[in-house]
Amino acid sequence: MNQFVEILTHSMLITGFVFIMMLLIEYINVQTHGSWQEKLKKGRIGQYVLAVVLGAIPGCLGAFTVVSLYAHGVVSFGALVATMIATSGDEAFVMLSIFPVKAIFLTVIISVIGFAVGYVTDLVYKKQDKLLTGKEHPLPIHGEEFCNCYPKGYILKQLKEITFERVLLIGFLSLFVILFLTGSVMSEAVGWIKITILGGSLFALFVVTTVPDHFLQKHLWEHVLKKHLLRIFLWTFGALLVIHILMNYIDLDTWIHTNTLMVLTIAVLIGIIPESGPHLILVTLFAQGSLPFSILLASSIVQDGHGTLPLLAVSKRGFIILKIINVAAGFTLGMIGMLFGF
Repeated sequence: MNQFVEILTHSMLITGFVFIMMLLIEYINVQTHGSWQEKLKKGRIGQYVLAVVLGAIPGCLGAFTVVSLYAHGVVSFGALVATMIATSGDEAFVMLSIFPVKAIFLTVIISVIGFAVGYVTDLVYKKQDKLLTGKEHPLPIHGEEFCNCYPKGYILKQLKEITFERVLLIGFLSLFVILFLTGSVMSEAVGWIKITILGGSLFALFVVTTVPDHFLQKHLWEHVLKKHLLRIFLWTFGALLVIHILMNYIDLDTWIHTNTLMVLTIAVLIGIIPESGPHLILVTLFAQGSLPFSILLASSIVQDGHGTLPLLAVSKRGFIILKIINVAAGFTLGMIGMLFGF
């Protein structure tokens, strides 16, 4: 029973930190709506740079944006491939909360790989025009309007007429900050990580206290909390529970290290699923030291959260070809990593 409570608590802490990070990403997204599209260069190299930068942004924002740009003929198929290799979806938030330094290192590696594979894709694949029907597809980009987040004289009025959603979010973030300051959570984190977490938490508290009701309701409550958070918590809790059960019945470390090729194949196949969540099992195994970095790298190259789901509405053939390219890249680099022992 104590182990179950420990897993539940750990899952809630990870989910709480993920929520804070997603809240900040959503806030920045709406505040800078459309700015990256204005800076998009016409050259292919500029497209690949933009693609991997947007892909490296945790969550679905960057991936959805590039799918939209691709659907409208703004970027090439190679740039789309680069984004999907560089992105880790919602799992990026979890990796940053569990092993931030290694997560950043992994993101840099898959971004470089994404750039290279995207460039080669455009160089080799010349019949890209057949992947699109030629008509525009309206796709979600998460950022429909600019937020006037500090309206004069309105913040106090909002607090006097505070909504249930704002009370709940302020209460949740305040509790998280108190637990963090008292050392009840994440007490083992190193100095700079503690400063980052505290700074992000306090800014998130400032955001949910000051933003207009519309922004809080539509973007923070309905999009971040209702659409993403429960799924992240369930997958995180499920992954931790499954790992715990497996480690009680089998020597998981020995099995992985004696069946690395099979584990690599399974990891790559899991990455094909256009959904955030399954990758968390591999993330958890790596965090516990049971999984080689090469297999996590291979899975991260192939998987893209649910970033490719809108692509199914644009081009099913494009979705299949993109996944084939990413599977080939992920399996090849995973094998190379295993051969070199990392």
